[in-house]
Amino acid sequence: MRLLAKMNFITQIGRHFLDTLEKLGTLIIFFIKTIVHCCRPPYFHQVILKQIIDIGFYSLPVVGLTTLFSGMVLALQSYNGFARFSSESAVATVVALSITRELGPVLAGLMVTGRVGSSIAAELGSMKVTDQIDALKILATDPFDYLIAPRVIACTVCLPVLVLTGDIIGILGGFMVGVYKLGFNSSTYLNQTVSYLEISDIVSGLIKASVFGFLLGVMGCYHGYNCSRGAQGVGLATTNAVVSGCILILIFNYLLTELFFTS
Repeated sequence: MRLLAKMNFITQIGRHFLDTLEKLGTLIIFFIKTIVHCCRPPYFHQVILKQIIDIGFYSLPVVGLTTLFSGMVLALQSYNGFARFSSESAVATVVALSITRELGPVLAGLMVTGRVGSSIAAELGSMKVTDQIDALKILATDPFDYLIAPRVIACTVCLPVLVLTGDIIGILGGFMVGVYKLGFNSSTYLNQTVSYLEISDIVSGLIKASVFGFLLGVMGCYHGYNCSRGAQGVGLATTNAVVSGCILILIFNYLLTELFFTS
């Protein structure tokens, strides 16, 4: 009996391992097919434009509010920390660099994943459950061209624009707190911001945003396209899309930071 229990345990481990490899292989194939279909025609321009409006324009309030209050809190916390070392003048620099390099891309990516990644997964999952994706195949329309590529392209294009807007709003939030709350001279604060903020800091954040947008778009489409039948499957796909998208954003944030800022 004890030997049989050990064999069953080993069998379960092997089954889970093989299932994980199968899911990983499916995800890699989905990534490759998505990249191929995003880089070649046909392009459904009206669908792409609609997705850009839904993903980019309607995400502006969420990203704007998030970066605004993040910049304000960052200015307060930086001031309290630097005041211990009589280095209050570094607040403007820290706010600008933190927003453009890290907080802007990461916060925007996480917020858009919560809003857009879940929406994409739920929409495609509902289409999968109601056989609309199969109907597209019957009509000789590739779902990757009509459903997946427009959403991934829109996410990849829109997130850098959202991040750039969020950077401006976040730095403005830090400026408002620094000048009107902490008593900094407005000209001095702006000079400190401009003097130490380089183009490479902004560009690195925008490159991160493009990668994050691609990741969240692909994960939302993947989980929606491969969801199981029923309402429970759609809900599970939505949850998995948000969780996996957020985890990948945090992982790739470290990898890209290592690439950009480690000599």
